[in-house]
Amino acid sequence: MNPIKIALADRIGGVEEYYFSKKLREIDQMRAAGTEVINLGIGSPDQPPHPDVIATLAAEAAKPGNHGYQPYKGAAILREAFSAWYATRYGVSLDPNSEILPLIGSKEGIMHICMTYLNPGDKVLEPNPGYPTYRSAAKIAGGVCVDYKLRESNGWQPDFEEIERQGMKGVKLMIVNYPHMPTGALPKEDLFERLVAFARKHGILLVHDNPYSFIRNPHPASLLSVPDAKDVVIELNSLSKSHSMAGWRIGMIGAARERIDEIIRFKSNMDSGMFYPMQAAAAKALCLGDDWYRGINELYGRREAKAYEILDTVGCSYDPQQAGLFVWGRLPEGDGDCYQFSDKILYNCGVFLTPGGIFGSEGLQYIRISLCATEETLQRSIDKIKQVL
Repeated sequence: MNPIKIALADRIGGVEEYYFSKKLREIDQMRAAGTEVINLGIGSPDQPPHPDVIATLAAEAAKPGNHGYQPYKGAAILREAFSAWYATRYGVSLDPNSEILPLIGSKEGIMHICMTYLNPGDKVLEPNPGYPTYRSAAKIAGGVCVDYKLRESNGWQPDFEEIERQGMKGVKLMIVNYPHMPTGALPKEDLFERLVAFARKHGILLVHDNPYSFIRNPHPASLLSVPDAKDVVIELNSLSKSHSMAGWRIGMIGAARERIDEIIRFKSNMDSGMFYPMQAAAAKALCLGDDWYRGINELYGRREAKAYEILDTVGCSYDPQQAGLFVWGRLPEGDGDCYQFSDKILYNCGVFLTPGGIFGSEGLQYIRISLCATEETLQRSIDKIKQVL
């Protein structure tokens, strides 16, 4: 039997299958054919959460009364923990009852924000390079993506004058992300203040995606720390990277009461609250002390050294002052674009490095390496590449 043909919705027409989804199939095929492939592409933390977090999950899941539906705004225990975490770690005050909205991962929050605020034709300022989901969410919601270019020569910071020369008519949202993914760039000292002033000047909302601030970064910062930032800022955060809980899908939005009330009008029609034991365990994670952050950063610091050795081995240049879960390197001159370079290393050496072009045209001369691999795996990658190159 042949399934009938049904036309796709127009909203999906400009959205392609995620690059990693296709590339992982190819890697699986290579492995099935007997080729050893080391995948240094995706940033899925390989370490478990803290043992106390696991113990809390198990204990709460064992209670018969904890298996029902939960409030759409999340359990009070989690909202209060996020509020305390922001106060302690960022110096930001968020009312747990009205200014915090737990999410099933911050990725869904990006979609919820776009669906809440964008009408067809509304423009969204998108970082180039930047996380591809930003662009996909805006397009699905009917928005028009307008790139603002981030360049190595400018420390991967926005050029506000260039953005204004492009024209601000019809712009409703601007998406920003610092520490930046994929480049690992940290915000310059006055960037957050300049972003808030820019948004206020043009009457737009800033959407700040902030999941990397505790990884390889001695000074975690929130855009909400700028005075009166809540007037123009919605900040997303997540436990995926900072607490090794990617598969748990636990994130949050911090914003003014009005923004939270607006977003929940959409969100409450899309999903219900998270499983309570997960929320209780996440609250436990948010209470961890400095030892947790110190330990995880010592681990990533050792891996960082190996990743830089890979970049040295393949002839890439890089900024050693990077943050986040990846390292970012510029290709050697005259060695093709990032896709050719990545495929050369994959097919000849059996090591997959992410081509920077998947994050936008400004990434075409770069590659990215995930630190979610053991030191032994990274060393084996170095050895495999050296055998060929």
